[in-house]
Amino acid sequence: MLKAGTSTMETADSGTDANPDPTAQTSTDGRLTELEIKLAFTEDLVDSLNAIVIRQQQQLDALIREVTWLRSQAPSDTDANGAASRSLRDELPPHY
Repeated sequence: MLKAGTSTMETADSGTDANPDPTAQTSTDGRLTELEIKLAFTEDLVDSLNAIVIRQQQQLDALIREVTWLRSQAPSDTDANGAASRSLRDELPPHY
């Protein structure tokens, strides 16, 4: 039962018991321990995911450098005289 004028967290019996229930304290300690364990696992997971993201970013950077290098090595669309070169994809195969 709530006292009039108190918050919803404060009950009518809250001021009468000077010693909290030992089972409630054990329950609170157990909950706190569980939360600490979950926090430790969560921190470990975040660290591993961070390492994966760093590795993937390094791989992306390497692939971007490689694609840039390959594009610089590919022949351009125009030859030395400025005329457009022919694409082999535009030509029909000999059996047509």
